Amino acid sequence: MTVSVMAPPRAGVHLSALPPLSLYVHLPWCVKKCPYCDFNSHELRGSLADDVYADALIRDLELSLPLIWGRPVYSIFFGGGTPSLFPAATVDRLLAAFRARLPLSADCEVTLEANPGTFEAEKFRDYRAAGVNRLSIGIQSFNPGHLKALGRIHDDSEAWRAIEIASKHFDNFNLDLMYGLPGQTPAEAEADCAAALSCGTTHLSFYSLTLEPNTVFHRYPPDLPDDDVAADMQEAIEGRLAGGGFTHYETSAYAKTGLECRHNLNYWRFGDYLGIGAGAHGKLSFPDRILRQARFKQPGSYFDQLGRGTAVSEEHEVSRKDLPFEFMMNALRLTDGFPVAMFTERTSLEITAIAGVLDEAEAKGLITRDHERIRPSERGQRFLNDLVGLFLENDDVNSNIKSQKINISFQK
Repeated sequence: MTVSVMAPPRAGVHLSALPPLSLYVHLPWCVKKCPYCDFNSHELRGSLADDVYADALIRDLELSLPLIWGRPVYSIFFGGGTPSLFPAATVDRLLAAFRARLPLSADCEVTLEANPGTFEAEKFRDYRAAGVNRLSIGIQSFNPGHLKALGRIHDDSEAWRAIEIASKHFDNFNLDLMYGLPGQTPAEAEADCAAALSCGTTHLSFYSLTLEPNTVFHRYPPDLPDDDVAADMQEAIEGRLAGGGFTHYETSAYAKTGLECRHNLNYWRFGDYLGIGAGAHGKLSFPDRILRQARFKQPGSYFDQLGRGTAVSEEHEVSRKDLPFEFMMNALRLTDGFPVAMFTERTSLEITAIAGVLDEAEAKGLITRDHERIRPSERGQRFLNDLVGLFLENDDVNSNIKSQKINISFQK
């Protein structure tokens, strides 16, 4: 039997199934804070209290178990900071604790971020033995001058050594690279791209350097290539990578066929993720609501509050009126877009709730669509902020959501 009811303006969601679940683990320390970095990372002063922090992470997970009980975990991502500062034995202990408390999928992807300045062959062999099956290496550039300008702790020879060690122990590894660097020429950007293609990686993340608030580069801006030159760099990089057998599947991500990052794909498809660790964020769905969470950012506060029974500093339900924007902010990063049915599966809203905005986006040449799939056009990929912004606080969307019927199905 199906009953249709009119949803009040502030009604919650009504999900028929929960999306896939991932686990994000934040390890916040690094050797040196890079001048462009706005992540929650802290320079390590003194020795690394890895055992104490591991205890805290396990406690954080245990306190969160009632929110995710019984749900399989499809991917784990150790991010930072510089997770490769942590001993392999600590990562092994954490993964063992996760296996004991969570139903990990048989093919669970386990990624660890690594800095070339922290590579030791034995350590990375032991990471692999512990269960890490994917590395993400922060190369940023193969040019020693650009590495120095970016404040990186490694040089070009250490970058190549890190790749050599990674390739011995991991079949699947990503390289993080940047373009639009201080004083960089298009030829130098292409040289970095050619170097990346030569080293056997399965995945590349190629980001444009941006000056983020609360960074040294924002306070003291370096001389960057102008927007037109940076756009030319991006176009040349995309062409080179396509010729090298890489698919451009997300705004800044390229992969060999079938080796896309599952963890990040879950983000872009508006999946769920539990975030543990200082400053970690999470998104968790329930049949009747979607929660956003954030942990305390400073490690000291994180430890103190965890001792009082929770590490969560912020938590709120995502309102129905915000769901179209939150979904599109993620899903439209994918160059292949998303199936129309996924919008309803992940938000409980009918696609008709955003029909007017989709018409506007299509008229502006920002999307292409049919009855099965919605994709950002090439123009939409170039002007992604403009595209996603159409779904933010749109009166037509809000009006449609308020008047939309919710179908509640139950068996009798």
